[in-house]
Amino acid sequence: MSLDLDVSLTRGAFRLDVAFRAPAGLTALFGRSGSGKTTVIDCLAGLVRPDRGRIAVAGETLLDTDRRIAVPTHRRRIGVVFQESRLMPHLSVRQNLVYGRRFSRGREEAPGLAFDDVIGLLGIGHLLARRPAGLSGGEGQRVAIGRALLSRPRLLLMDEPLAALDAARKAEILPLIERLRDGAGIPIVYVSHAVSEVARLADTLVVLEAGRVAAAGPAEALLRRGELGPDHAAQSGSLLDMVVAGHDSASGLTHLSGVAGDLSVPRLDRTVGTPVRLLVPARDVLLATRVPVGLSARNVLAGTVRDLTPLGEGAVRVTLDCGGAALAARLTQASVRDLALAPGRPVFAVVKSAAFDPQGIGTGRGLGAVEI
Repeated sequence: MSLDLDVSLTRGAFRLDVAFRAPAGLTALFGRSGSGKTTVIDCLAGLVRPDRGRIAVAGETLLDTDRRIAVPTHRRRIGVVFQESRLMPHLSVRQNLVYGRRFSRGREEAPGLAFDDVIGLLGIGHLLARRPAGLSGGEGQRVAIGRALLSRPRLLLMDEPLAALDAARKAEILPLIERLRDGAGIPIVYVSHAVSEVARLADTLVVLEAGRVAAAGPAEALLRRGELGPDHAAQSGSLLDMVVAGHDSASGLTHLSGVAGDLSVPRLDRTVGTPVRLLVPARDVLLATRVPVGLSARNVLAGTVRDLTPLGEGAVRVTLDCGGAALAARLTQASVRDLALAPGRPVFAVVKSAAFDPQGIGTGRGLGAVEI
């Protein structure tokens, strides 16, 4: 199920002029505050009417200003999850969920999850009798997600749903969003300005700057190339799909295996054989032209230089081919010169285990080489 959007609008001094196409999966809208992310969400939901544009979901036109088509909000079959849960305080959790199900009337034949399935997916069965005032922030967001799912949406919009949560509550919700992405069969448009969330969740990435699309495409490629805008270029890195190979309780490490090689990361609460997806920050990758010895860093991956891209301010992105997976390193021009790096040269990439944040390591979809 794909999304096609091409809209323009002017509101005071702000102008939005955005066009992109998103395939199935989770599409992240990324950018600094004021870049237009929430305005795009409002256009999709029908809360804002663009001056000009076209929006289509799964081939069905929701907006076409040239043809004077504008499907009203309540008929678009779009679920929305905001920064705050926005639950009705006078209703119980069950009643809030049932209220969401009211919007599925007339959509009984549409694909969707049953009430009990949603309760099980989100783990909120024990909350049904409570009122919103008795919920934590994470519990409230679970219920808000459930309410949106029970409307049998064809598209789920999530406008920075973790922004109001602390780290512990975010750790609760992130795996749920991964489950929705992988198992609910509903495409998701997810607004964020956090690189860690985008790296963990996104299949497709759309970077907005001042109301325009600065970059769009597969999240892996944009993260590796550092196409995240000027504020986040230094946070670029490579996404690797790996599998949990084992745990070392004595050292507090988890061992991962993948086409790029083997990595050790801080202990993960994942069973052996679980696919995982992790971001390897380019700034934390060191390169050596010989097998390094006598290092505290535990991760050494063999690769071949594929290309070198000047980044300005004396920096260079060196892209490696590690067994068919792409790995980027951010080096100085002086280091590139001293190592005599050039396409085709064999090298060894060194990454400290401490460079990985366990909360930023998400659920993968299995092993596979990334085209480079």
